[in-house]
Amino acid sequence: MGKIFRFYKDVDTDQIIASQYLLYPTIDEMKSHTFESLDPNFASAVQPGDYVVADENFGCGSSREQAPSVLKALGVKAVVAKSFARIFYRNSINIGLPVIVCKDLYDAVEAGDDMELDMEAGIIRSGEKTFTCTSLPENLQKILNQGGLIASLNEEV
Repeated sequence: MGKIFRFYKDVDTDQIIASQYLLYPTIDEMKSHTFESLDPNFASAVQPGDYVVADENFGCGSSREQAPSVLKALGVKAVVAKSFARIFYRNSINIGLPVIVCKDLYDAVEAGDDMELDMEAGIIRSGEKTFTCTSLPENLQKILNQGGLIASLNEEV
């Protein structure tokens, strides 16, 4: 069970991690600035196992891999949105951050609500409500389970 951090539609990668912080040498140094322009307290408030829930087109903008990387580094268990920018979705899978499409969740929950995700079953529970979401294909689930694409490829060698 984790807490929901809720964001609106068209959140771009520069809002997730602003470009000036890309000069920092490590993700660990960048992560304290995650969502700084939208929620200055996000990085200090989010706990491992919490969730980001968003409206449509989450992660639009540039193709920077640091955007999903800072979320993963902060312990975000998954990002659940109505839809994702294609490159953010792929980058997230590549670095091992689950990204789940759920059309109905965003409009039915509030920031701070508790949530539980069963990725394999494609079920989300929040309060008394249950939602159906995409369950990832076996090949993508395998990549996530192994910590990302590079770790997955290393396993196969």
